[in-house]
Amino acid sequence: MDIQDIKNRFGIIGNSPLLNRAIDVARQVAPTDISVLITGESGSGKEVFSQIIHQLSARKHGPFIAVNCGAIPEGTIDSELFGHEKGSFTGAHEARKGYFEVVNGGTIFLDEVGELPLGTQARLLRVLETGEYIRVGSSKVQKTNVRVVAATNVDIYDAVQKGKFREDLYYRLNTVPLRIPALRDRKEDIHLLFRKFVADFTDKYRSPNVQLTEDAQQLLANYPWPGNVRQLKNIAEQIAVLEKERLIDARILGQYLPTDNRSTLPVHVSAGAKDDFSERDLLYKVLFDMKKDMVELKKLVIGIIENGVNSRIVEDHSPYINQLYREVDSPAPEQLAPPSTLTIHHPQGGKSEDFHFHTQEAEEVEEESLSLVEKESDLIKKALKKHKGKRKSAAQELGISERTLYRKIKDLNLN
Repeated sequence: MDIQDIKNRFGIIGNSPLLNRAIDVARQVAPTDISVLITGESGSGKEVFSQIIHQLSARKHGPFIAVNCGAIPEGTIDSELFGHEKGSFTGAHEARKGYFEVVNGGTIFLDEVGELPLGTQARLLRVLETGEYIRVGSSKVQKTNVRVVAATNVDIYDAVQKGKFREDLYYRLNTVPLRIPALRDRKEDIHLLFRKFVADFTDKYRSPNVQLTEDAQQLLANYPWPGNVRQLKNIAEQIAVLEKERLIDARILGQYLPTDNRSTLPVHVSAGAKDDFSERDLLYKVLFDMKKDMVELKKLVIGIIENGVNSRIVEDHSPYINQLYREVDSPAPEQLAPPSTLTIHHPQGGKSEDFHFHTQEAEEVEEESLSLVEKESDLIKKALKKHKGKRKSAAQELGISERTLYRKIKDLNLN
C-alpha cells in the first residue's frame, strides 16, 4: 500500500513533504512489532497514525484501544492499565481486568504518556521488556502480548532531564520516533483541509458552499494555528453554520480567528528585572563575554602573525583594538609588574615593526579566570551540601544535566 492509498483509507488530506515522511515511517514500522513513540502538538492527528500502525500490522484483527493517560487520576491509573483484585482498595467490590489484559494480542495506544506517574512508568517498562505485569492487590505474575504505541505533545527528553520521566522507559518507547508536523509547518495543506471541512459541514447542515478570497487564503496560511487541525476544523464549522456571507474575505475570516498574542521576538528585560538574576546567571554571562573576547583576540593575533600589521587588520578589528587601548591605558596604580610591556618584533617588507603589549592586562585576565573557576567550584559544593550529596537534586538546583555535573566534579577534583 503506497502513501496515497493510506491517505485515502484513513482520510488524510495534504501533500506536505513532512506529512508524507511521517506516513512513510508509519507504513514501514507497522509490520514490525516494535514500540513507537509519536510526538507532535495537540490536535495534529497523532491518534490517526496509531490507527495506521495497527491496521497495517499483523495485529489488525486483534483489539485496539486508545487510553488518554492524562485523563485518568493518578490513584486509579494502575488499576485501569493492569487491573485489580477484589478488595485491593476501597471500592474494589469485584476483580477487574486491565487494558493490557483486555487487549492481549492487539495494540494499545497510550496518549499523553508523559503524564504517567513514575510508579506506573516502572510497571509499564516491565511490560515492554518482559510482557509481565501484576494486578493491583495480587502477587500473581501474568503475561500479555500487546504492542504499545505511545504519544505525547510534550518534550519527553526535557522531562527526562528534569526527573519527571524515566530515561530507560524513554529509550524503550522511542525505538522508532514518529514526528507529526504542526499545521503551521504544512502551509500548502491548510487551504485543502479548510475546503474539505467546509464541504463536509455545509453538506451536513445543508447550507450553501463557502469560498475564500485570495487575501483570506493568505490569512489562513499565515495564521500560527496553535490548535492545529482540530482548531482549523472548528473554525470551518463556525463559518459554515454562522456566516451569512458565502464569499469570505480576510476581514470576515479574521473575526473567527482568535488573536494570537504570542511573539517570536526577543524579550526585553527591564532594569528592575535584572535584580532577579541569580549568581549563576551572572557567572554564565561573564563566561560568555570572556569567551567572546578570547575569540576576537585569537583572530587578531592570527591575523598579525600571518599578515603583519596593515590597514585591513586595523580596520577589521578596530572596535576591539580601541577597547584594548582603553583598558590598557588605565592600569592599576599600585600594581607593579616586572616588565610592564611585551615587545614583539615582526619583520615585514624589509623593515621591522614593533608591537607593544601590556602584560599587566593578561595577568588580570588570568586572575579573573581563576576566580571564576573558584566560584563555579563553590556553587557546586554548596548545591551538593544543600542536597546532602544527592547529585541528581544538585544538578537540578544548578540548572545543568546530571552528566554535566559529574564531569565538572571530576574536572574540579571535588570527589
